[in-house]
Amino acid sequence: MSYSRWTSYKSLAHLFLGAFCIVRWGCSLVQGDFTSEDILVADFESGSYEPWSVTGEAFGVAPAQGTLPGQMAVTGYRGDRLVNTFFRGDRTTGTLTSPAFVIQRDYLTFLIGGGRDPKRLALRLIVDGEIVRSATGPNDKPGGSEELSLEYWDIQPWKGKMGTLQIVDEATGGWGHINVDHLVQTDTKPLVPRLDVTREIRLSERYLLFPIKNGAKKRIVTFKVDGKRIVQNEMELSDSKPDWWAAMDVSAWSGKNAELVIDKLPGDSLAIDQIYQSNQLAGDSPLYEETKRAQFHFSPKRGWNNDPNGLVYFRGEYHLFFQHNPYGWGWGNMHWGHAVSQDLVHWDELGDKLLPDEMGPMFSGSAVVDWANTSGLGDEANPPMVLLYTAAGNPTVQGLAYSTNGRNFTKLDANPVLPQVTPGNRDPKVIWHAPSQRWIMVLYVELPGKQHSVHFYSSMNLKDWRLESVTRGGIDGDKYLYECPDFFPLAVDGDSSQSKWVLLAADSQYAIGTFDGKTFQPEEQRLPGHRGRGFYAAQSFSDIPKEDGRRVLIGWLQTETKGMPFNQSMSLPLELGLTKTDHGLRMTYRPIAELQKLRTKSLVFHSPILTPQSANPISSLNGELVEVVFEASPSSDAIMEWSIRGEKLRYSQSTRFLEGFGLKISIPKSEATLKLRFFVDRNSIEIFAASDQIYVPIPVSFSPENISYSFRILQGEAEQARIDTYELRSAWNKEMRR
Repeated sequence: MSYSRWTSYKSLAHLFLGAFCIVRWGCSLVQGDFTSEDILVADFESGSYEPWSVTGEAFGVAPAQGTLPGQMAVTGYRGDRLVNTFFRGDRTTGTLTSPAFVIQRDYLTFLIGGGRDPKRLALRLIVDGEIVRSATGPNDKPGGSEELSLEYWDIQPWKGKMGTLQIVDEATGGWGHINVDHLVQTDTKPLVPRLDVTREIRLSERYLLFPIKNGAKKRIVTFKVDGKRIVQNEMELSDSKPDWWAAMDVSAWSGKNAELVIDKLPGDSLAIDQIYQSNQLAGDSPLYEETKRAQFHFSPKRGWNNDPNGLVYFRGEYHLFFQHNPYGWGWGNMHWGHAVSQDLVHWDELGDKLLPDEMGPMFSGSAVVDWANTSGLGDEANPPMVLLYTAAGNPTVQGLAYSTNGRNFTKLDANPVLPQVTPGNRDPKVIWHAPSQRWIMVLYVELPGKQHSVHFYSSMNLKDWRLESVTRGGIDGDKYLYECPDFFPLAVDGDSSQSKWVLLAADSQYAIGTFDGKTFQPEEQRLPGHRGRGFYAAQSFSDIPKEDGRRVLIGWLQTETKGMPFNQSMSLPLELGLTKTDHGLRMTYRPIAELQKLRTKSLVFHSPILTPQSANPISSLNGELVEVVFEASPSSDAIMEWSIRGEKLRYSQSTRFLEGFGLKISIPKSEATLKLRFFVDRNSIEIFAASDQIYVPIPVSFSPENISYSFRILQGEAEQARIDTYELRSAWNKEMRR
């Protein structure tokens, strides 16, 4: 017996029982007392359209197995196949018509997607030769999504009649196709997605807290105040129990009426109802005490971070801006987060300062202090801090924001200050060039053919820019001079009279040369930067006082923290230098001296000689947070091994290789004495070697249970060995911030 015939018999049985009930007991029937089983009209799971009839080319010879060539990923359909009229692209047309069927239920549900054109792209219900119901896809402009969504028709007026379904594709332009799947007759009114779901809130507390489910479908959330759109973000909202709560600081609008609009939610979603106000962040652990939180590396309170932006010293504080997604564990919704420090070690997060706007999300950039007020955005007593950033919309342009107090920032009304060069232009690094008395912008620009380049612009006022020169890098897979450039002078071995300019790229490759205010002339290129992994898009501070004189760099350290409401962190602050070597000038990386503030318990070990028979000299060292300084003169056949919280690090004097954590690092032969220094945090180790010529950052997930350390000689011997170890305190300890 067929499924449809069986359900028809069941319907007759329900009618008979209903009539018997009324005659025998005088009872009344409420709708839903005898809900009939659903009738599957079509699921398109076979290798043929039969018994449906096809005209034209758009439908192909059989239901599609998901995404077709040249199409964005199709999602939201059921099973393995669906109707997809993108066959040979949008230019094909045709129809697909069902056999006649009896309308036996109250509703017809279906999944539909693709282009929006009610006249030429449609799923139609035809009764007595007339179109009585019609539906089309959601997309009528570039972009969009190939996701199918649940929709339904009320078909009660035609119950008992014969109907025919027809899928029509008569469109040939962009989005000229339609996707359809899983047509079902049912007596249960479906919970279809709700569009533009709105909630009004009278703002009275500091935060709005949003329920986040990692990996959930992203929803567009618009926040309005007094009817004006403030910001729009994509959030992985939780329809039920959240993984964590994302916070939006709404204190600037306290007492005002806000409106939240979510573009689309499942019919049974609790997401918008779960949003609530609070003066506190939500979480199971006290802030900064979470089990996977780095303890002396900066990480945001909540959400994702990547590139450091706008590193600048202003009014007695180091300012760290950073790429921030406050509403997701992964990349997206690029804001500029903001934190400040008086010592580069202890940080206070101040909230997001640049929010996505009509020009797009806020991509990377830099900050300077306009001491002479060349921009006119401050005055002599209050020189402005100026942020230059990429607004990554369509077009992608460079914008400017400013502040005279380092807390409240205003975007320039006349933005953008630099229009799109190519669609791949981003990450402006701005400096003051004293010899030419003007501002210089170093901008990454992707040229035709996927060629990387750095464009040099000049300006007298930070608002009007002129192209001066172009330095070309790699092509496509060759990442030399690819994005997030930094540009600065460094003294050679501390002698400022021999300064050279360094052009640094996101992967930390760099070039050394001269700069005359217009053109950078490289003398050495493609020099390797860090020797580890998970370190990217580093930037250096501007406007550090002359009496300090340091060039301090911070990079994005890609420390994954699954299960936490935050993700990623920043590297240690690194003092840069240039030194002469046998191979030419090379950059050095030294952990800043301020990190010594974190030292607590110390142990100093010294021995004239260590052999394989020597006991472990650091057996008493235990801790999650550790600094180790090692120096020794190994014999030509020496092999030494450190065990760092269960991870092995081995050095061979004969090969000059330092191996461990999946890396193999060459130590220069000019180094007669082996000098190593490493910092261990909960989710990283950073190693310094060869008089700071070698910097090895490594994200690593240490076992929290293993806090032991050891050192031993496997072969040969080491003379004049000295090991200084320090257990470190957390930088989040407020009592130690000064």
